[in-house]
Amino acid sequence: ALAVGAGAYMRGQESVAYNAGGASAAVVQPPWRATHLHTPEPVKALYMTSFVAGNKARRDALVALAERTEINAVVIDIKDYSGAIAFPVTDPLLVSIGASEKRIPDIREFIETLHEKGIYVIGRISVFQDPQFAAARPDLAVIRASDGTPWRDRKGLAWLDAAAREVWEYNIALAKESYAVGFDELNFDYVRFPSDGDMADIAYPWSGTRVKTEVVDSFFAYLAAALKTTGVVLSADLFGMTTTNRDDLNIGQVLEVGLAHFDFVAPMVYPSHYPPNFLGIANPAAEPYRVVRYSLDKAFARASTTPEKIRPWIQDFDLGADYTAELVRAQMQAVYDAGFTSWMLWNPSNRYTQDALLTE
Repeated sequence: ALAVGAGAYMRGQESVAYNAGGASAAVVQPPWRATHLHTPEPVKALYMTSFVAGNKARRDALVALAERTEINAVVIDIKDYSGAIAFPVTDPLLVSIGASEKRIPDIREFIETLHEKGIYVIGRISVFQDPQFAAARPDLAVIRASDGTPWRDRKGLAWLDAAAREVWEYNIALAKESYAVGFDELNFDYVRFPSDGDMADIAYPWSGTRVKTEVVDSFFAYLAAALKTTGVVLSADLFGMTTTNRDDLNIGQVLEVGLAHFDFVAPMVYPSHYPPNFLGIANPAAEPYRVVRYSLDKAFARASTTPEKIRPWIQDFDLGADYTAELVRAQMQAVYDAGFTSWMLWNPSNRYTQDALLTE
C-alpha cells in the first residue's frame, strides 16, 4: 500500500512507486502474463525434445536454423513417452503424480524469445502412453488379462486406460497450465489404444468391451469442450494409415473423428512406417513421394469440407532408406501436390537436413 500523497508510474514493464517527497520507494513487478501468436499459414515446423529445448546450445542452433530457412514453428515436448513433464507445474492434480522435472527450467523465457522471433510454439503431450502416471495410479492403467499386473508394450512402457476420466482430467490440467506458460497450440499424441506388445494378454479395466472408437471420440469431445474457453489451438496426431483405412486400425483412431474435434489433425505419414508392398512398393521408405501423395490424396478426399485441418508429420530420419535432402523434399512436394500447405518435420534426435529447407 502507498502512503497518502504517494503514487506510481510505469517504467517499461515495471511499476515504480514513489512517496510524497518524490523519492522512488519500490519497484513492483506486474503479474506475468503469457503472450500468444496466431497460427501461421502455412505452418512449417521442427520437432524438439524437452532435453534439447533445455540445452541452450542445441536449441539455439535449431532456432538459428529456423531463422535462416522457411521454418516458422517448433513442436516442443511438454510430456513425452516417459510421462515426465518438462517443467515445474503448480496444479495440485499434476503435482500429486510427481512427474514434473526441470528439463526446461526457463520455459517462459524461451517461449518469449521464440515469439519475439515470430516463431509459433506448439507443445506436444503424450496422453495414454504414460508410465509415470501408470506407476502412480496403477488402478487407471492397462493391465494383463492373465494376472491383472501392469501391461507393457514392446518397449516396456505402461499405458493408461483411454476411458479413465481421471486421466482425461490430468491431461486437461496439463494443457491449461501449458497454455498459461505461453504455448500457442497443444498437440496431443498417443491418443489411442496400444498397438504392439502382447495383445493377446491385455485388458482395459475402464474401457471394458466398449468400442474403441467410441472411447476415443468421447475423450476428444471432453477435451475440446474443457479447453474451448481458453482459446488455445488444439491438434492431434493420428496414425498415417488413418487416411487410407476406414476401420479404426484396432486402436480407436478414425480420421473423421479427429477432424470433428480438433483445429488440426496430423497424420504421421512417415514412409518408413508403411508395411512392405504398400501400393505394391517393396520398400515404401525408398519412395516417399508416392507414399505421402497417395496417403494425403485420400486425406483430402475425406476432409473435403475442412482440408485446412490436415497438417501432416513427415520424415527426416533414416529408417528403411537414407533420407537425403531429395527424399525429404519429395515429401514436401507430395504435401503440396495433394492440396495442402503445412507440414511438420520429425527427427527423434532433432538433427535436420538443412539442404531440404528453403532459405528465408
